[in-house]
Amino acid sequence: MIVCVTDPASANDKPQYTPNAKYVLMLGALAALPAVTTDMYLPSLPTVVQDLGTTDTAVQFTMSGMLIGGAVGQLVIGPFSDRYGRRLPLLIGISLHVLTSLLCAIAPNIGALVALRVLQGFFNAAASVVAIAVIRDRFTGSEAARLLSRLMLVIGVAPLLAPSLGQAIAGAFTWRAVFVALAIIGALLVVIVWFWMPETLPHERRRVSGSRGALRSYLELLKDRHFLALAVLPGLGMAVIMSYVVGSPFVFQQEYGLSPTQFSLLFAVNGVALVLSAQLNASLVRRVAPIRILRVAIVVQLMLSLVLLVVVLTGFGGVVGVLAALWLVLGMQGLIPANASVLALGGYGHMAGTAAALIGSMQAGIAGVVSPMVGVLGGDSLAMTTVIISVILVSLVVLATATPAYRKGGWHTI
Repeated sequence: MIVCVTDPASANDKPQYTPNAKYVLMLGALAALPAVTTDMYLPSLPTVVQDLGTTDTAVQFTMSGMLIGGAVGQLVIGPFSDRYGRRLPLLIGISLHVLTSLLCAIAPNIGALVALRVLQGFFNAAASVVAIAVIRDRFTGSEAARLLSRLMLVIGVAPLLAPSLGQAIAGAFTWRAVFVALAIIGALLVVIVWFWMPETLPHERRRVSGSRGALRSYLELLKDRHFLALAVLPGLGMAVIMSYVVGSPFVFQQEYGLSPTQFSLLFAVNGVALVLSAQLNASLVRRVAPIRILRVAIVVQLMLSLVLLVVVLTGFGGVVGVLAALWLVLGMQGLIPANASVLALGGYGHMAGTAAALIGSMQAGIAGVVSPMVGVLGGDSLAMTTVIISVILVSLVVLATATPAYRKGGWHTI
């Protein structure tokens, strides 16, 4: 019942060197690929509705479809990377991301676009799952949490710049050109990985079992109650973010009347909240146990989300009031996924790719299933807020009931 922060392979898990800024930047760029793929396309959603003659809800499935594809992709790619190393699945996955991005650019209808986005998510999942596995190959505990938080600085650039870049590209050309740009970004990452990313999983530590072995590994992870509870939390956190992401273009551009340029700026400001809180976490984990940060952050986030609900229901402060409350809710997110992921991965250094894949799959899958509920419930600010509160409440229940985090002295056992 105890999730340790070390494992039998810990002797081989010590850092081989202190990662420099270029190394962190490279891993961050890889981990950010799914986010960039989402955020560059985000401002174009209303235009896609008109161009393809479809509905808001259908177009939102081009977002959630990519997440679902990513969920499945990580389950496949994780064990593959434990068996064949990190570089090969990464190069294959990003190369196929390039291909599907180009196909998205010529999609004739909404059905084809949704299907291609599922495939796009499946293939670019290689970037995020391998980036996390590479960290676990070399780091554990607070050091891994600190590095993951540093990656958030790079990943946080996606909501800062990607929507504005996507809006500029779509404005100068069409929304289809955004996917051409995503293909170019993927091609650049292939070159970077080919020339500069070292293999971090030596042959003697690779798992030689095939699909049956992968299935056994997943079953082992699913039987670990604490791992499962901690692994679910990043997924619920991603559901909070994606509920905001899929709902925000319609909430702020249609309900509150912001222009596409204003919306891109808003998105960037909210991205700053994620970056700042991630860097705060990187500093905190040097002095405070990750589980202690986690158990406080979720409670505070729930309280802030209730403030957001009051603002939405009363109209207090108008759009500025909504933005301020939402900024605080999103800001707490930087204190949750890195700590939960590190605690979950702590005892599974011998199959870091598989464990990271399951965490990543839950992240994408839960977000992909939950976020469309914003559209189903009406797609307005109340619908978005309701989904966000519900997800945070579930996170608190999971942490409180499935781990000893809130029991007296219980955090010492995690």
